[in-house]
Amino acid sequence: MMTGLFKILIVDDDADYRETYKMLLKRKGYNIEAACSAEEALNVMDKEFYPLIITDIMMPGKDGVSFLREVKDLYDKNVEVIMVTGYGSIETAVQTMKMGAFGYFIKSHNPEELILEIEKVYKIFSLQNINKINKNNEKGRHLCTSKNKKMQKVFEMVELVAASNSNVLITGESGVGKEIIAHLIHEKSPRAQMPFIPINCQYFSAGLIESELFGHEKGAFTGAASRRIGHLEEANGGTIFLDEIGDMEENTQVKLLRVLETKRIERIGSNKLIDVDFRLVSATNKDLGKSVLSGRFREDLYYRINTIEIKVPPLRERREDIEDLIYFFINRFNMEMGKGIKTIDEDTKAYLLDYKYPGNIRELKNIIERLVVLSNGGVLKAEMFKTEKINVNENEKENITPYKEAKQNFEKRYIIQVLKECQNNITHAANIMEISRRQLFNKIIELDLKEYIK
Repeated sequence: MMTGLFKILIVDDDADYRETYKMLLKRKGYNIEAACSAEEALNVMDKEFYPLIITDIMMPGKDGVSFLREVKDLYDKNVEVIMVTGYGSIETAVQTMKMGAFGYFIKSHNPEELILEIEKVYKIFSLQNINKINKNNEKGRHLCTSKNKKMQKVFEMVELVAASNSNVLITGESGVGKEIIAHLIHEKSPRAQMPFIPINCQYFSAGLIESELFGHEKGAFTGAASRRIGHLEEANGGTIFLDEIGDMEENTQVKLLRVLETKRIERIGSNKLIDVDFRLVSATNKDLGKSVLSGRFREDLYYRINTIEIKVPPLRERREDIEDLIYFFINRFNMEMGKGIKTIDEDTKAYLLDYKYPGNIRELKNIIERLVVLSNGGVLKAEMFKTEKINVNENEKENITPYKEAKQNFEKRYIIQVLKECQNNITHAANIMEISRRQLFNKIIELDLKEYIK
C-alpha cells in the first residue's frame, strides 16, 4: 500500500502517547503529524489537510468531543476521526460515533486494534478515489493499445513520465482522449491510490474557478455557508488535472503560478498558507505558444506547466486504429446495455471506417453508443449513417433538391452535429472545424442556428 502519502494527525495532551503513536504508525509507512491540544490541531489543519485524525477524548481546554463536533462542522465527510479513550469514557466514545466518529480505540488495548481501524479508513479512502475516477471518466474502460506509431509513442511517453513528479502538458484537438492520457499517467504513478481530481477550466468564470481550485472559508462571500476544500487541496498526495488550461483567466494564472512555485495555497477569505503536494497534469487544444506571443497566456506559467509535453494525434492521423475502436466501443456498450449484438452490418461498418470524425474519438464513441441503443435483432446497423442515394428517374427529377439548398442543408446538419458533440460550445466547434470562431458564428446566423449555441 502507498500509505506514505496518507496523512494522519495525532491529537493527545500526553507526550508519551503522541510519540508512541507516531513511532508505531511511521513504521507502517504513514505520514504522521501530532498536536498536543484540539486548539493546536485546528491551527495545524488550517495549514494542511488530513483525511484522518486520531484524538484523545479527555484533554484540557477543548475536549475530544467538542473537537470532533468542530471538525465535522468544518469538513463533514472529508475527514474521518478515531476517538481514543480510557476505560472510564467508553460510553462517551460510543456516543461520539453517533456524532460521526469512525470508531474508537481503548488505550489499554493492543495497538494492533488501532492499526486495523486506520487500515479500514485508508482502504475506504482509496476506494473512494478509485470510484471518483470511474465516475468522472473511464478508468479501466479505454483502449490502451494502438497500431499507429504516433500513438504508440504517446503510450511509451506515459510509461516514462508516470514515475516522476514533473508537470505534464497534454496537447491535441478536442475529443482525442487527453483526459484518458492524464488518467493513465496517474494510474501508473506512485500516487495511483491517492486522488485524481479533474477540473475543466473552461466551465467556470474567473471568480468561480478560484473557489473551485483554492476553496473558501465560511462567509468569504455571499452564499459561502461553510468552509469548502478546494480541488488543489483535495488532490493532496495525488494528481490534479487542469483541462483546457489555455482558457484560464490571467488573474487565476498568476495565483496558480504562485502555488506551483511555493506548493502552498490560501483559501478565499483566509490569509493562512496551506501546504499541498500534488502532481500537475494539464491539457489544451490551443497552441499555447501562440497564446503566449499574443499575451493571452503567461509565459512563465507556460514554461512551468510544460516540463514535458505529450502530443496526442487526431483520429484522422491514426485511421488504422478505427476498426479496433469500433469493436471496442461496440463490446463496451453491448455489455452495458445487454443488447446481445452479434455482428455489424457491412455497409454501416464501411461508413464508419470511411468517416472523417471531426470530433475524434469522442465522436466515434457517441456514434457507436447511438447505434447500439437503436439496434435490433443482434445486428448493428443504422441507415442514418449511410450516404443517401437519390433515385433520378424521369418521374422523380422534379423532386431533386437544388444545389444551393442541398449545400445549405448539409452545412446545417454538419454544424449542428459538431456543436452537439461540443456541448454547443462555439469555440470548441470552430477549433474542430478548423475555421475561426467568427466564421462559424457568421454561418450560425446565416443558417438560423442560434438555438444551438451558448
